[in-house]
Amino acid sequence: MRSQVPVWREGLAWSALSVNCQRILQALADRARLHQRPLTCQEMAAAFGMDVVPARVEALRSKAKRLVARGWLAEPEPGRFTPAAGAAGPDGGS
Repeated sequence: MRSQVPVWREGLAWSALSVNCQRILQALADRARLHQRPLTCQEMAAAFGMDVVPARVEALRSKAKRLVARGWLAEPEPGRFTPAAGAAGPDGGS
């Protein structure tokens, strides 16, 4: 069964998301904190130790796009993802 991604709202903690979505948010939040460029899904797959093959990259892209649509992530450049402005904290804060 597919997990539902709730729409982000102030105070909603990352724990509302699946472990895989939390992992994406954490990786992107770490990059943002270090003032590094937003990640592509291919870079995320490599960072997670996954095989960088089309099926894995597309699965990550699908999750990332869903997180963008629900307000958890932003896509400042096509194919590059970063945490959305308010959703940067695991505890629901920024």
